[in-house]
Amino acid sequence: MKKHLFKIIYLSFSVVFLIGCSSDNDSKDEVIVDPPTQEDPLTTTNAATYMVDASATKETVALFYNLKRLGKTKTAIGQQDAFNSFYQDAGGESDIKKNTGFDPAVLGSDFMFITDKNNNEQSSNWFYQQEQKIIADTKAAYAKGMINTFSWHLREPNKEESFYASDMTAQQKATAFKSILPSGANHEWYKKKLDKVASVISNLKGSNGELIPIIFRPFHEFDGSWFWWGADYCTAEEYKKAYQFTVDYLKNTKGIHNILYAYSPDNSYSTLEGYLTRYPGDKYVDVLGMDNYGDLNNGSDGYNSANAKLKMLSIAASTRVKIAALTETGYQVTATTPPINNWFSTTLYNVLHDNRVFDLQFNTISYVMFWNNSKDGYYVPNGTVSNASDFKTFAEKPRSALLNSLPKMYEMPK
Repeated sequence: MKKHLFKIIYLSFSVVFLIGCSSDNDSKDEVIVDPPTQEDPLTTTNAATYMVDASATKETVALFYNLKRLGKTKTAIGQQDAFNSFYQDAGGESDIKKNTGFDPAVLGSDFMFITDKNNNEQSSNWFYQQEQKIIADTKAAYAKGMINTFSWHLREPNKEESFYASDMTAQQKATAFKSILPSGANHEWYKKKLDKVASVISNLKGSNGELIPIIFRPFHEFDGSWFWWGADYCTAEEYKKAYQFTVDYLKNTKGIHNILYAYSPDNSYSTLEGYLTRYPGDKYVDVLGMDNYGDLNNGSDGYNSANAKLKMLSIAASTRVKIAALTETGYQVTATTPPINNWFSTTLYNVLHDNRVFDLQFNTISYVMFWNNSKDGYYVPNGTVSNASDFKTFAEKPRSALLNSLPKMYEMPK
C-alpha cells in the first residue's frame, strides 16, 4: 500500500512539475504514447475487448488504443471540413496549415450530402460530387496520418428538406424520430440511408487496401431541440433504441468493422447522471464526447463550467475505458464579432488541461474539433487575421497536437 501511495505521489509531483516547467517547444521530444500502468487496464492485447466492435479491424483497434493513450499527454486539434471550407473562400491548404505550417490532426466530415435524396450517384450530380470530394478528403487525411470523424445532419424523413426542427410542423416534429424506429413508418427509409452510409464506409480504403477507420457520432447534440432528433421529440428510451439499432445494423447486418462510435450531446449536462440520461450503454459507445460552444462564449463563469464538464467526461471515460473528446467547439469571429484576447492560448487551453493537476489518475481530452470556416467568418484563424498568433501559440503548447506531433495512430506501439 505504501509503495502504491508513493507511486501516486511521485506521479502527481512529476506531472505538476511538467505542467509548470514545460516550454511550448517541448512537445517535439515528448513521449506521446505511454505504456499501460497498474491504474489503467487497457493494453495493446486487450484493447478490442473495451470497444463496441470486438471484430474491429486492426487499424481501428489501434486508433482506439492510441487515442485513449494520447489523452494522457496531448489533445489532437482538428476542424470540420478543414480541406474545403476557408475564411473568405481562400482555397489551398487548410486555414490551420496556413497559420501554423502543419496539417490539423483531425478532419471532420459529414454524411449529409452523401445521403441526400438528390444524390443520384451520377457524375454530373452536385451532391454526388460532394460525396466524391468527402471520400477523397478522408483518404487524403488518412494517408497523412490524421484522424477522421463524421457527423450526420440527416434530413427529416418526411420531405427530406431540413434537419432543423424549426422547419417542421408540430405533427412532423412529434412523429419523425419515432417513425425511424423498428416497426415505425419510416424504418425502411432509415435503413436505406444506413445502407448508403455503410457502402461509403466499406469503400474507404488506404493504399494497401486496408479499411480506413472513422469516428461516427450519430444523432449528435440530442439534448437540445434544434434538430428533429432532439430531446423534445423523443423519449430517452426511444433515443437509446435508435442509437443501438444504428450501431447493430452497421456492425452486424452490414458487417462494417472500421467505426468507433461517439456519444455526443451538447453542453446542457453538468452532472454525470444527467449526461448518461440517454446513454445507449458501454457496448454501444467508444467515445464519450460533448459539443460546447455556449460555455466557451460566456466569460469566466462559462469557462469554469466548460472545464468542469470536461473533467466529468474525463472521469467517466477513465472508469469506462472510453475515449474523452470535445467533439465540437469554437468561437466564431465575423465582421461584427471581434476575437476574444487569448481565447485559444489561455482560455481554451486551460479549459482542456486544468483538470490534470487535480485528477492525475484520469485521462484528459483526446481531441478537440473546431467547426468549419466560411466566407463570412472563422472558428480557426488563418495566418492573416488579428488573432492568428493566439491560435499558433495554442497549437504549439506542450499538450496540443497538430499532425506534426501526432503519433502513428493506426499502428499499435511496439
